[in-house]
Amino acid sequence: MLTVTDLCVARGGLAILEGVSFELAAGRALVLRGPNGAGKTTLLRTVAGLQPAEAGEISGGGEAIAYAGHSDGLKAMLSVRENLAFWASVFDAGGVDDALKAFDLVTLQDRMAGTLSAGQKRRLGLARLMVTGRPIWVLDEPTVSLDAASVALFADAVRGHLAQGGSALMATHIDLGIPEAEVFDVGPFKAKPRAAAMDEAFL
Repeated sequence: MLTVTDLCVARGGLAILEGVSFELAAGRALVLRGPNGAGKTTLLRTVAGLQPAEAGEISGGGEAIAYAGHSDGLKAMLSVRENLAFWASVFDAGGVDDALKAFDLVTLQDRMAGTLSAGQKRRLGLARLMVTGRPIWVLDEPTVSLDAASVALFADAVRGHLAQGGSALMATHIDLGIPEAEVFDVGPFKAKPRAAAMDEAFL
């Protein structure tokens, strides 16, 4: 279980969310909601260990997390299959064939990643999650550049991950068609302005 307790996260040295607490159990999905700039990306990056928290505690994450942000993380001069095989070797895992099938990449497996369309690159970037072997997926706007059919493939992959005991924490503005996913609104956790901190930002 991923547990976040009384977390405060900051951007540019200023707190943007504070008092954030939630639990994410195996087999569960949690969707972050909130307007642009509300702090969803900062919260995800903090949970994933990519930046430090200002306060609070995160437990159950660490090496259990696979993070997918705005970058697809592809090697342009490797083929689709070679990209997945590379990441599988990094995480000492397998599942390349399953990932190719899940994201409809079988017919593209010998294509160089650099020649793919934006949507195809996004599908390949998300397929990497399936070869990490990690139980907690942390995803920031995962459906960017995806058409409706590809969104459905992604939703199927998430449901399959949950069915196998995995979990997912996602920020997205669209309905993914995962009715079991719970919604977590970050709005109530907006940090209160701190005069001293604001003064320091201009010194």
